[in-house]
Amino acid sequence: MIDYENTTLSHYTLEVLQKITDLLTNLDVELLLTCKDNITKINAQFRQIDAPTDVLSFPNEPMPMAPLGSIIICDDYVKKVALDLGHSEQDEFTLLYIHGLLHLLGFDHEVDSGEMREKEEELIKLFDLPESLIVRTQKDI
Repeated sequence: MIDYENTTLSHYTLEVLQKITDLLTNLDVELLLTCKDNITKINAQFRQIDAPTDVLSFPNEPMPMAPLGSIIICDDYVKKVALDLGHSEQDEFTLLYIHGLLHLLGFDHEVDSGEMREKEEELIKLFDLPESLIVRTQKDI
């Protein structure tokens, strides 16, 4: 189950996100959709980076009945990137959710040998989504 809190005026569906979650884990996931100001505060508090970001993931310690962790998505990024890349806001929201969920599951594209990118690509193909966050970032390098 996805425990969803939306502090914005945007509305996205969770149907595909729930299918992705069910495919990868049987644990619940907390999801917060928020604005650039709020995610900047969270990023500063927990990562000591005083800047906005598109998605944050906070895994929980494994314990009975606890959710897998929390994913925070910045709606301002969803809107901007979707517009810039010419795909739907729903698709961008889903891509950011996948990225965050994979981090909760222990994937880390900054230190792995491409496993996270491969898993993202697998999910993107399965759910007919545009290019992943990792692929877009690597193209910019």
